[in-house]
Amino acid sequence: MPNLDSGAATWLTDVRTSYDTVAGSYAELMRDSLDADPYIRMVLASFAELVRAAGGGPVADVGCGPGHVTRQLGGLGLDAFGVDLSPGMIEVARRAHPHLRFEVGSMTDLVLRDGSVTGLIAWWSLIHVPDDEVPAVFQQFRRVLRPGGPLLLGFHVGDGFRLKTQGYGGHPMRVRVHRRRPGRVAEWLREAGFTVRAEMVLAPEETVPGAVLFASRR
Repeated sequence: MPNLDSGAATWLTDVRTSYDTVAGSYAELMRDSLDADPYIRMVLASFAELVRAAGGGPVADVGCGPGHVTRQLGGLGLDAFGVDLSPGMIEVARRAHPHLRFEVGSMTDLVLRDGSVTGLIAWWSLIHVPDDEVPAVFQQFRRVLRPGGPLLLGFHVGDGFRLKTQGYGGHPMRVRVHRRRPGRVAEWLREAGFTVRAEMVLAPEETVPGAVLFASRR
Protein backbone atom coordinates (compact mmCIF):
# COMPACT_ATOMS: atom_id res chain seq x y z
CA MET A 1 0.00 0.00 0.00
CA PRO A 2 1.14 3.57 -0.59
CA ASN A 3 2.77 5.26 2.38
CA LEU A 4 0.56 8.31 2.82
CA ASP A 5 0.10 10.79 5.63
CA SER A 6 -3.26 9.88 7.17
CA GLY A 7 -3.67 13.16 9.08
CA ALA A 8 -7.16 14.59 8.88
CA ALA A 9 -6.02 17.86 7.34
CA THR A 10 -4.17 15.99 4.58
CA TRP A 11 -6.89 13.58 3.51
CA LEU A 12 -9.66 16.18 3.73
CA THR A 13 -7.66 18.59 1.60
CA ASP A 14 -6.89 15.87 -0.93
CA VAL A 15 -10.56 14.88 -1.21
CA ARG A 16 -11.74 18.49 -1.51
CA THR A 17 -9.16 19.42 -4.15
CA SER A 18 -9.67 16.22 -6.14
CA TYR A 19 -13.44 16.57 -6.36
CA ASP A 20 -13.25 20.27 -7.12
CA THR A 21 -11.09 19.25 -10.08
CA VAL A 22 -13.43 16.55 -11.41
CA ALA A 23 -16.78 18.11 -10.44
CA GLY A 24 -18.05 18.78 -13.96
CA SER A 25 -16.97 15.43 -15.41
CA TYR A 26 -18.28 13.49 -12.44
CA ALA A 27 -21.64 15.23 -12.62
CA GLU A 28 -21.97 14.33 -16.28
CA LEU A 29 -21.12 10.71 -15.55
CA MET A 30 -23.63 10.41 -12.72
CA ARG A 31 -26.45 12.52 -14.20
CA ASP A 32 -28.56 9.63 -15.48
CA SER A 33 -26.92 6.79 -13.55
CA LEU A 34 -29.97 6.06 -11.38
CA ASP A 35 -32.19 5.63 -14.43
CA ALA A 36 -30.22 2.54 -15.41
CA ASP A 37 -30.15 0.87 -11.98
CA PRO A 38 -33.49 -0.41 -10.66
CA TYR A 39 -31.83 -1.99 -7.61
CA ILE A 40 -30.44 1.33 -6.41
CA ARG A 41 -33.80 3.00 -7.01
CA MET A 42 -35.44 0.24 -4.96
CA VAL A 43 -33.01 0.84 -2.08
CA LEU A 44 -33.63 4.59 -2.13
CA ALA A 45 -37.41 4.04 -2.25
CA SER A 46 -37.15 1.76 0.80
CA PHE A 47 -35.19 4.44 2.62
CA ALA A 48 -37.86 7.00 1.76
CA GLU A 49 -40.50 4.69 3.20
CA LEU A 50 -38.51 4.39 6.43
CA VAL A 51 -38.20 8.16 6.72
CA ARG A 52 -41.95 8.56 6.32
CA ALA A 53 -42.55 5.83 8.91
CA ALA A 54 -40.30 7.77 11.30
CA GLY A 55 -42.56 10.81 10.98
CA GLY A 56 -41.00 12.59 8.03
CA GLY A 57 -38.82 15.66 8.18
CA PRO A 58 -35.43 16.79 6.85
CA VAL A 59 -33.09 14.26 5.27
CA ALA A 60 -29.35 14.91 4.90
CA ASP A 61 -27.51 13.51 1.89
CA VAL A 62 -23.97 13.68 3.28
CA GLY A 63 -21.29 13.62 0.61
CA CYS A 64 -23.93 14.47 -1.98
CA GLY A 65 -21.57 15.20 -4.86
CA PRO A 66 -23.48 16.69 -7.81
CA GLY A 67 -26.83 16.05 -6.12
CA HIS A 68 -28.24 13.23 -8.23
CA VAL A 69 -29.22 11.15 -5.17
CA THR A 70 -30.58 14.24 -3.40
CA ARG A 71 -32.73 14.85 -6.46
CA GLN A 72 -33.98 11.26 -6.41
CA LEU A 73 -34.91 11.51 -2.74
CA GLY A 74 -36.72 14.77 -3.38
CA GLY A 75 -38.64 13.07 -6.18
CA LEU A 76 -39.70 10.42 -3.67
CA GLY A 77 -41.32 13.13 -1.57
CA LEU A 78 -38.57 13.67 1.00
CA ASP A 79 -37.38 17.03 2.29
CA ALA A 80 -33.83 16.25 1.21
CA PHE A 81 -30.81 18.53 1.21
CA GLY A 82 -27.17 17.92 0.31
CA VAL A 83 -23.87 18.47 2.09
CA ASP A 84 -20.48 18.01 0.43
CA LEU A 85 -16.87 18.81 1.23
CA SER A 86 -16.18 20.07 -2.30
CA PRO A 87 -17.30 23.63 -3.15
CA GLY A 88 -17.00 22.66 -6.82
CA MET A 89 -19.48 19.84 -6.39
CA ILE A 90 -21.88 22.07 -4.47
CA GLU A 91 -21.72 24.67 -7.22
CA VAL A 92 -22.59 22.02 -9.81
CA ALA A 93 -25.41 20.64 -7.63
CA ARG A 94 -26.95 24.06 -7.06
CA ARG A 95 -26.85 24.85 -10.75
CA ALA A 96 -28.38 21.50 -11.75
CA HIS A 97 -31.02 21.39 -8.99
CA PRO A 98 -31.90 24.99 -8.05
CA HIS A 99 -35.04 23.88 -6.20
CA LEU A 100 -32.98 21.92 -3.64
CA ARG A 101 -30.66 23.08 -0.85
CA PHE A 102 -26.95 22.29 -0.95
CA GLU A 103 -24.26 23.39 1.50
CA VAL A 104 -20.49 22.97 1.76
CA GLY A 105 -19.58 20.92 4.85
CA SER A 106 -17.63 17.97 6.18
CA MET A 107 -19.06 14.77 7.60
CA THR A 108 -16.28 14.93 10.21
CA ASP A 109 -17.89 18.04 11.75
CA LEU A 110 -21.45 18.48 10.53
CA VAL A 111 -22.85 21.98 11.00
CA LEU A 112 -26.29 20.65 11.89
CA ARG A 113 -28.13 20.86 15.19
CA ASP A 114 -28.44 17.81 17.42
CA GLY A 115 -31.44 15.71 16.41
CA SER A 116 -32.26 18.02 13.51
CA VAL A 117 -32.74 15.42 10.74
CA THR A 118 -35.09 12.46 10.47
CA GLY A 119 -32.94 10.55 8.00
CA LEU A 120 -29.36 10.54 6.78
CA ILE A 121 -27.73 8.91 3.77
CA ALA A 122 -24.02 8.56 3.01
CA TRP A 123 -23.98 7.09 -0.48
CA TRP A 124 -20.49 5.93 -1.41
CA SER A 125 -19.14 9.02 0.38
CA LEU A 126 -17.44 7.14 3.22
CA ILE A 127 -15.04 5.49 0.80
CA HIS A 128 -12.40 8.21 1.24
CA VAL A 129 -12.58 8.35 5.05
CA PRO A 130 -9.68 6.60 6.84
CA ASP A 131 -10.62 3.66 9.05
CA ASP A 132 -9.61 5.45 12.23
CA GLU A 133 -11.91 8.38 11.39
CA VAL A 134 -15.04 6.35 10.61
CA PRO A 135 -16.21 5.88 14.23
CA ALA A 136 -16.09 9.65 14.82
CA VAL A 137 -18.04 10.23 11.60
CA PHE A 138 -20.69 7.77 12.78
CA GLN A 139 -20.91 9.69 16.05
CA GLN A 140 -21.61 12.82 14.01
CA PHE A 141 -24.36 10.96 12.14
CA ARG A 142 -25.91 9.81 15.41
CA ARG A 143 -25.74 13.30 16.91
CA VAL A 144 -27.70 14.96 14.11
CA LEU A 145 -30.27 12.16 13.70
CA ARG A 146 -33.46 12.03 15.72
CA PRO A 147 -33.97 8.89 17.86
CA GLY A 148 -35.25 6.13 15.62
CA GLY A 149 -34.19 7.99 12.48
CA PRO A 150 -33.00 5.78 9.60
CA LEU A 151 -29.44 5.79 8.26
CA LEU A 152 -28.51 4.42 4.84
CA LEU A 153 -24.91 3.68 3.85
CA GLY A 154 -23.46 2.53 0.53
CA PHE A 155 -19.81 1.52 0.05
CA HIS A 156 -17.34 -0.73 -1.77
CA VAL A 157 -16.85 -4.26 -0.45
CA GLY A 158 -13.36 -5.62 0.10
CA ASP A 159 -10.21 -5.01 2.10
CA GLY A 160 -7.65 -2.22 2.22
CA PHE A 161 -7.52 0.72 -0.13
CA ARG A 162 -6.05 1.89 -3.39
CA LEU A 163 -4.66 5.30 -4.26
CA LYS A 164 -6.69 6.93 -7.02
CA THR A 165 -4.56 9.40 -8.97
CA GLN A 166 -6.73 9.93 -12.03
CA GLY A 167 -10.42 9.72 -12.82
CA TYR A 168 -13.60 11.09 -14.35
CA GLY A 169 -12.37 12.48 -17.64
CA GLY A 170 -8.70 11.83 -16.97
CA HIS A 171 -8.35 14.63 -14.42
CA PRO A 172 -5.70 14.29 -11.68
CA MET A 173 -6.86 13.14 -8.27
CA ARG A 174 -5.23 12.05 -5.03
CA VAL A 175 -7.61 10.09 -2.84
CA ARG A 176 -7.63 6.79 -1.03
CA VAL A 177 -10.53 4.56 -2.07
CA HIS A 178 -11.34 2.23 0.82
CA ARG A 179 -13.06 -1.15 0.54
CA ARG A 180 -14.69 -2.57 3.66
CA ARG A 181 -16.50 -5.69 4.80
CA PRO A 182 -20.14 -5.10 5.76
CA GLY A 183 -19.61 -6.83 9.09
CA ARG A 184 -16.90 -4.37 10.07
CA VAL A 185 -19.01 -1.37 9.12
CA ALA A 186 -21.95 -2.85 11.03
CA GLU A 187 -19.80 -3.23 14.15
CA TRP A 188 -18.70 0.42 13.93
CA LEU A 189 -22.37 1.39 13.67
CA ARG A 190 -23.36 -0.62 16.75
CA GLU A 191 -20.52 0.90 18.75
CA ALA A 192 -21.70 4.39 17.71
CA GLY A 193 -25.25 3.79 18.96
CA PHE A 194 -27.08 2.42 15.93
CA THR A 195 -29.14 -0.70 15.41
CA VAL A 196 -28.34 -2.41 12.12
CA ARG A 197 -31.58 -3.34 10.38
CA ALA A 198 -30.62 -4.83 7.01
CA GLU A 199 -27.67 -5.57 4.77
CA MET A 200 -27.55 -6.03 1.01
CA VAL A 201 -24.76 -6.86 -1.43
CA LEU A 202 -25.05 -5.29 -4.87
CA ALA A 203 -23.44 -6.83 -7.97
CA PRO A 204 -21.92 -9.71 -5.93
CA GLU A 205 -20.24 -11.21 -9.00
CA GLU A 206 -18.36 -8.02 -9.86
CA THR A 207 -14.68 -7.63 -8.97
CA VAL A 208 -15.62 -4.95 -6.43
CA PRO A 209 -19.20 -5.47 -5.20
CA GLY A 210 -21.17 -2.80 -3.40
CA ALA A 211 -22.84 -3.06 -0.01
CA VAL A 212 -25.82 -1.27 1.47
CA LEU A 213 -26.56 -1.09 5.19
CA PHE A 214 -29.80 0.16 6.75
CA ALA A 215 -29.54 1.22 10.39
CA SER A 216 -31.46 3.36 12.87
CA ARG A 217 -30.36 5.61 15.70
CA ARG A 218 -30.91 4.14 19.14
